[in-house]
Amino acid sequence: MKEIADLCGINKRVSYHTARFTFATTVTITNRISLEVVSKMMGHSNTRMTSHYAKIVDKYIGEEMDKLMDAYNDVTLE
Repeated sequence: MKEIADLCGINKRVSYHTARFTFATTVTITNRISLEVVSKMMGHSNTRMTSHYAKIVDKYIGEEMDKLMDAYNDVTLE
């Protein structure tokens, strides 16, 4: 991990935990992979364990709310 961080010019301490957290948040959750799927990928027995890693970013929440509003607008317009 340290070698990869050095190659990428990352000057922070990078640990196994950092890699798991980044995978769970940046790689999966923000790319709309469900918490259930992420949980299985990480080897967790339930999604409660995964939610520790699942730091949802505000942009993602806003996009999901926009989709919900569009769905309700489409229904009311018909």
